[in-house]
Amino acid sequence: MSDVAAVEVKNLVKNFKGPFRGKKVHAVRNVSLTIAPGEVYGLIGPNGSGKSTTMKAVLGLVAPSSGMCAIFGRNSTKVDSRSEVGFLPENPYFYKHLTGAETVRFYGKLCGMKGLELKHRVEEMLELVGLQDARDRRLKGYSKGMLQRIGLAQALVQDPKLVVLDEPTAGVDPVGSREIRDLILELKNRGITVFLCSHLLEQVQEICDRVGIIHQGVLVNEGRLDDLISLEDKTELILENATPELMDQIRTLVEVTHGAGVISEGRARTTLESLFLKETRSQTLRVRKKRKRVSK
Repeated sequence: MSDVAAVEVKNLVKNFKGPFRGKKVHAVRNVSLTIAPGEVYGLIGPNGSGKSTTMKAVLGLVAPSSGMCAIFGRNSTKVDSRSEVGFLPENPYFYKHLTGAETVRFYGKLCGMKGLELKHRVEEMLELVGLQDARDRRLKGYSKGMLQRIGLAQALVQDPKLVVLDEPTAGVDPVGSREIRDLILELKNRGITVFLCSHLLEQVQEICDRVGIIHQGVLVNEGRLDDLISLEDKTELILENATPELMDQIRTLVEVTHGAGVISEGRARTTLESLFLKETRSQTLRVRKKRKRVSK
């Protein structure tokens, strides 16, 4: 792994002019963070916390009031720092009269690609984001989730080393959200660094290696996800097919151990999203099997 950080933010401050003369809006206050190559980093916070402003400063879309941002060692204010970056904004704009394939081809041409290289790259990206079957449909007929996936395809078309995503699953249904998160994990497997902003904490927890928590422009906590969410004085034990006798033995052992105690006890739980995806996928499989029987 390279010693040069994929993203480095040092003492970033960003102020905007307020609605009243002489007043400033302090969007980001002395934020510092580092993202290693190949890492999935999530910057989380409520709306208006400064996460999107921090992301735009990293991309060079806004100039810092003070401090510095760098991408692979190159200052973000320099145009060449963005040569290896793919970006998907929260509300991307697309030409709705173009098809999926035409859209990816258009952005590939903007990145200087042409000929067979561009043709093969378009096919590869459509395959990666699962839109081969919709390649010739116009974007005006795409769902929100499909638009986000075609947005990921355009962000990846020039084979970037860093992908920056602003609220990638906002407004997307659970199935589409699951597909986008799977894509992010696939990018990680390919060695691509991912920097994402989100307020959907459960989704961030599932895919990120490290997390920064920003509130009112201040980075209030930052570190490896496992370290941030672990509780030092509590241990979780999950048993399968435990008999009542075994549970009684465990309770007795805990009672005679000094300083130990059972905090809670009950059945392990899944998430509503996992249950939803399980049931909808099962229904889809049942329908497909029924259709196959009818067609025979």
